[in-house]
Amino acid sequence: MRLCELREKEVINICNCQCLGFVVDVDIDVCTGMVLALIIPGCGKCWGLFGRGNETVIPWKQVVKIGPDIILVEIPEPPPK
Repeated sequence: MRLCELREKEVINICNCQCLGFVVDVDIDVCTGMVLALIIPGCGKCWGLFGRGNETVIPWKQVVKIGPDIILVEIPEPPPK
């Protein structure tokens, strides 16, 4: 799968059904060619055009399923304090 195909898919957290956005980049191990993480832009950021904000980095091991339209990830919520 190409990065341009991943960018068209919406990322959804299955733990709270929250839409996290769309993939803007991937972290790749250059030695092995394996994908290490998906990178989602922070709120109010659009492809890095309006400054670099907080990005959400989703480790590859948290990706549950890549479907035709969405990417399901499992990011547990931190326990309440």
